[in-house]
Amino acid sequence: MRKLLYALVLTAVLLPQSCAAAVDEPVVSAASAVVMDGRGELLYARDADEPHLIASTTKLMTAFVTILRCDPDERVQIESADCAVEGSSMYLIPGEDYTVRELLTGLLLASGNDAALALARHVAGDVEAFAAMMNRCAAALGMTGSHFVNPHGLNAEGHYSTAHDLAALMHACMECPLFRELSALPSAVVKEQSYENHNKLLTLCPGCVSGKTGYTQLAGRCLVSCAERDGRRFVCVTLNDPNDWEDHCRLYDWAFARSQAV
Repeated sequence: MRKLLYALVLTAVLLPQSCAAAVDEPVVSAASAVVMDGRGELLYARDADEPHLIASTTKLMTAFVTILRCDPDERVQIESADCAVEGSSMYLIPGEDYTVRELLTGLLLASGNDAALALARHVAGDVEAFAAMMNRCAAALGMTGSHFVNPHGLNAEGHYSTAHDLAALMHACMECPLFRELSALPSAVVKEQSYENHNKLLTLCPGCVSGKTGYTQLAGRCLVSCAERDGRRFVCVTLNDPNDWEDHCRLYDWAFARSQAV
């Protein structure tokens, strides 16, 4: 009788908990994924420390280093070499000068590779010196699974990060008022050129306040975002995810519902 009672107790107490966890935890398409709360605690992790190519989510670190080093009103004269780069662009004009704020706007909204090169040169003198700054900053943030060799995120040997590290980086970026301001803009105009924010979550996901997209054929779709609801903040990262918009919305709904239930 005692053995039967013990078995019944185990069935009543343990099985519903494990079944609930299996039902409640979202299923995503990403190779790696993370949800981090405002205190830096991981609530969801899927291969969180696996190194990946990260495409233009690299520009989070480019923006972070630039904001730490520069006044937003500093002026940068554009050189031809800044514009001699493939991929997404804010279409800078050689010989023209732009403020750091304007270049950050093109970096974060249009994902301008030309803006990334111009900022790297302005901050550090050249790409190699700027990459060294990025790596020192990564070390200071505890990003032990990351290494940077360029400011734009085009595929390169030795350039990689993890979902866990990018979540920590986004958490740090959100403490910068200028980053928060610029990354939340739905659109902006710089020197009569209009830019639309590539981050569709700003309109697709309730409470989304920031984010950075990235894509190369080898890296796949990469997305880092932040959402706030009812005074709570979460950061979400998905790497190599063909359904990143849907997955971020699903992960945020789960995270906020989970936080309310605690």
